[in-house]
Amino acid sequence: MSLIIFLIVGGVAGWLAGQIMRGGGFGILGNVVIGILGAVVAGFLLPGLLAIDGILGGLVSATIGAVILLFVIGLFQR
Repeated sequence: MSLIIFLIVGGVAGWLAGQIMRGGGFGILGNVVIGILGAVVAGFLLPGLLAIDGILGGLVSATIGAVILLFVIGLFQR
């Protein structure tokens, strides 16, 4: 069950990151994949940094990770 929640949170985070990073999106499916990968990146870069727990904290950190990932991918695409 936690894998399904992880995928849903990652998908929403990817969508949010696509909205934040105008012009940095890869379409809805690509942003969902970026969000899931961003959640993994955030797990490594931001462990315990946020004082928010639960799904909301996971969503915030996954969105930050996805934005970072979209930014880095955007640097390599140019």
